[in-house]
Order: sequence, then C-alpha cells, then structure tokens
Amino acid sequence: MARIDKQEAVFKALADGKRREMLDLLKVKPRTTGELCDHFREIDRCTVMLHLGVLERADLVIVKRDGRLRWNYLNVLPLKEVYDRWIGEYASKSVELLSKLKKDLEN
Repeated sequence: MARIDKQEAVFKALADGKRREMLDLLKVKPRTTGELCDHFREIDRCTVMLHLGVLERADLVIVKRDGRLRWNYLNVLPLKEVYDRWIGEYASKSVELLSKLKKDLEN
C-alpha cells in the first residue's frame, strides 16, 4: 500500500470515536477481543470486530492469536508517520517561537 493510502487509512480509522477509544484502551495494555467487547456493551460483538478490522487495515492494531484468544496490540508506528508528516515540522517551529518569546520577555 502506498504511503498516502496508508495515511488515509489511519485518518479514516481515527475518524470514529469508538475506534479512538479502542486505541486508548490498547495504549494502556494489550486486550483480547472479548475484553474489548465487554468494555463496549452498547454495541454487539460483530460491530466491535468491524471496528477492529478498520484499525487492523490501518495497521494501528496488530493481532496475535493464542489458542482461542485473539490479542490486540497497539501499533504506534502509523501514528508516528502521521506526526512526522503533519505535526512534527510545525511543532518544532512553535517550540522555537516560544523559546524566542521567553527570551524576549526575560530581557
């Protein structure tokens, strides 16, 4: 998949609040699909699996099977690529500007 297509998949995955909440849970620790289903009681297992599928296609979630368990792990690399392309350059300029402002205020 081309870099642009990958990033488009990441943005699509992040566009949904449930998927962002899933990533927040996985940020704390890996979870089984059953644990995620238990957390999202307001939606059925099939819908949780659809959301996980979107996250997998965006490479934000890595799945490992252990017997009957399906473990979901957060993969932060696609987020870092988005950060590097869309945020990093602007953030460093902001830090430089804040540093200059601090020096000017101190003088």
